[in-house]
Amino acid sequence: MATPTSVRRTYLTLLLGNTLAASLIWGINTIFLLDAGLSNLEAFAANAFFTAGMVLFEVPTGVVADTVGRRASYLAGTLTLAASTLLYVLLWRLEAPFWQWAIASLLIGFGFTFFSGAVEAWLVDALASTGFTGALEPIFARGQVVTGVGMLTGSVAGGFIATQTSLGVPFVLRAVILVVMFALAWRLMRDLGFTPERGGGPLQEMGRITSASVEHGLRVPAVKWLMVQAFVTGGVGIYAFYALQPYLLELYGDPEAYQVAGLVAALVAGAQIVGGLAAPWIRRLFRRRTSGLIAISILSAVSLGLIGFVDSFWPAIGLIAFWGLLFAASMPIRQSYLNGLIPSRQRATILSFDSMMGSTGGVWAQPALGRAADVWGYGTSYVIGAGISALAAPLYALSRKQNAPADVTAVPAEPELHVEEPHPCAPTTVAHAEA
Repeated sequence: MATPTSVRRTYLTLLLGNTLAASLIWGINTIFLLDAGLSNLEAFAANAFFTAGMVLFEVPTGVVADTVGRRASYLAGTLTLAASTLLYVLLWRLEAPFWQWAIASLLIGFGFTFFSGAVEAWLVDALASTGFTGALEPIFARGQVVTGVGMLTGSVAGGFIATQTSLGVPFVLRAVILVVMFALAWRLMRDLGFTPERGGGPLQEMGRITSASVEHGLRVPAVKWLMVQAFVTGGVGIYAFYALQPYLLELYGDPEAYQVAGLVAALVAGAQIVGGLAAPWIRRLFRRRTSGLIAISILSAVSLGLIGFVDSFWPAIGLIAFWGLLFAASMPIRQSYLNGLIPSRQRATILSFDSMMGSTGGVWAQPALGRAADVWGYGTSYVIGAGISALAAPLYALSRKQNAPADVTAVPAEPELHVEEPHPCAPTTVAHAEA
């Protein structure tokens, strides 16, 4: 019989395996793309196609999680991501043209979208079904710690393996671990506290849940401003992390020191562990969750700008550690706030939509900042990114103005919604992008 402890254990196991698989290539991904013959613009454009894949498929796969099941969504993600990762290795060996990298990156984004809303929605509903009555921050914070451990292990191992063998081997190992995670999820993961509704056809169900998700998501002002924040600033964090690889190798003075890139990713992972541990303590400093988010976002923008101003390796390392700690500390607070604003039935879809907004930000931010790096250098691109990142604070403030109960409540209950009236000229249907 499932208990809150067994649910938490399964959630943390899935997080650890996913992060370990993903992080094997985080320290070398940009170097991998440049080694395949792509320019900075093309490399970050390939990353933008990855985030475009997440934009295109976030809501459809979130709807899959809400109609077919969260377990089914997770299982589909492991297989899709394993296959598309192996396709990346093939393109690297062939030194394929950019358009093929764009397609492969879309497919990798497609694979990740099966995870984004499903696992978190599974956790929240499964905990409720087993009688859990505590706060979510400590669980999400522990998830950040476990994610940091997986990232620390994977990024160090990926950089070391790439140095000893080749840049393609960590990608192959990622696919192997994902197959193992498929087997573990098949055995451990069950949909608890949630019964998929399959009364109509697939398209009818997708339309019904997506419409309800817009009703409980974008039309709820507190949720809307969180999603706008994800769109405006989400892509900066993606760019900042991946640009660290060539930027720090440039500062280090050895463009082939792949182990340095892996160790830098490990440093961010270590900061994530500390930030996850600190998140509940930071939360207690503020009566409102949005107050903590505003303070962290300001400090994060300052640290990101300073990374762009320094011109030596070790000061940059210290600033990166501080920036990573802030990012990790903000995530459990934001997750708890958002989950407290949305109802269970549409939880996976709305969480996926929020993730999609962040991915959409990556579509425009990564090529733009990558182009800035080509023209003015990596340092200037970080300063520009810091300016964009600073916009998070006023957007969090707009969400705060709604005075939502989840902003101060420790345990998110089924939210009491405050819905905006639609504009008379607003469309009544939601357009779906097709890939």
